[in-house]
Amino acid sequence: MSENNYSLDKIDRRILSELRLDGRLTVTQLAEKVGLSSSPCWTRLKRLESLNIIEGYTANINAKAIGINELFFIEITLERHDDEILNQFSEALANMPEVIEAHLVTGDYDYLVKVAVKNSEHYERFLRKICIK
Repeated sequence: MSENNYSLDKIDRRILSELRLDGRLTVTQLAEKVGLSSSPCWTRLKRLESLNIIEGYTANINAKAIGINELFFIEITLERHDDEILNQFSEALANMPEVIEAHLVTGDYDYLVKVAVKNSEHYERFLRKICIK
């Protein structure tokens, strides 16, 4: 069964909801919160993982605690949209530690890029670095 054919029931939705709030819950804690015993909860959890409905578990990082005080969004328009340009653009973004997200969008520009920096001076340096390339 693929994730496209699997229909989430009320308990699956509760499992997903609880994990969104706290991805570090033990199976026992999760089972308690959704009203199951541990074994059926574990089975459902493993099924959701195997179907890639749950793709992984992450940690939310406090950006300010690691010196990231500013977020900026940059609208980018590419001159061309051929494979070579798209590959170069993708590689360039991947090599910029300040870039934390890039989204292909429709409208007046092609990409919306989310940049995390220490402060406005760091942002100005970042802009100069990418504008020179």
